[in-house]
Amino acid sequence: MSEGTVKRGKLVVYSGSSGVGKGTIMEHLLKEFPELKFSVSATTRAPRPGEVHGVHYFFVSHEEFDRMIEEDGFLENETFCGNKYGTPKKAVEDMLSQGTNVILEIEVKGGTNVIRKFPECVSIFILPPSIEELERRLRKRGTEDEETILKRVAEAREEIKSAPLYKYNVINGELEAAINEVISILKKEFSE
Repeated sequence: MSEGTVKRGKLVVYSGSSGVGKGTIMEHLLKEFPELKFSVSATTRAPRPGEVHGVHYFFVSHEEFDRMIEEDGFLENETFCGNKYGTPKKAVEDMLSQGTNVILEIEVKGGTNVIRKFPECVSIFILPPSIEELERRLRKRGTEDEETILKRVAEAREEIKSAPLYKYNVINGELEAAINEVISILKKEFSE
């Protein structure tokens, strides 16, 4: 690499079923790796309590989301539980080209699409210790009604089938151990 050439950043694809603890682990990753930039996804779903526009998601209308699709503005986009989610393309490409490592916390279908387009990415799938434990966590969270919980559990059963497509699978049975495992993976990958 010649002087003045910036080493391209690494793209991290980070997925797992709803309720598996991705967000909690992510908080620790961003503290451990302050240089790691979180790619903020766009979604048509309503914000949950405490979520902030532009920090957790870009909350947009269905019409605005569809316009972004027409303008080829996403790395990937999917519909999940009746809402649309997508990864804005330009922001990610700009950060990678500046040598910044970027993490995409995206749902599984979108994650597998990015893995196909960027096979060199670092892909991590967070798994629950069991479907029963996942259902218990979703109920404990208290943010969805019974119908939505059952839909998310059914979706999780399907999503888990995609785990082998990811380079790393981490079971979040004991939170501290899962956090440490993901941190170790990223330290290894970022040093290469």
